Amino acid sequence: MRIQVIRSGGFAGIERRAALDTNGRPDAFQLHALARDVLAAGGAEPPPGVPDGFHYEITVDTRTVHCADPDLTQAQHQLIRIILKEGT
Repeated sequence: MRIQVIRSGGFAGIERRAALDTNGRPDAFQLHALARDVLAAGGAEPPPGVPDGFHYEITVDTRTVHCADPDLTQAQHQLIRIILKEGT
């Protein structure tokens, strides 16, 4: 499974991208569970968010959902943190 996160917005408006392939990872089961939860909770269109907040576009294989601060679910927050930290 390939997971990609694009973070945009924020005070500086700088976009950040990272992707992670879960194949062969020891935490793949956890990442797959988070990805399922994120896909279930995310919207097809970008939500309004708040001024200077971040917007996220999360793609799991071929399906893309959107979410924004401050209304992230626990799963969205966790997956975003993992992908932006460990992804390339």
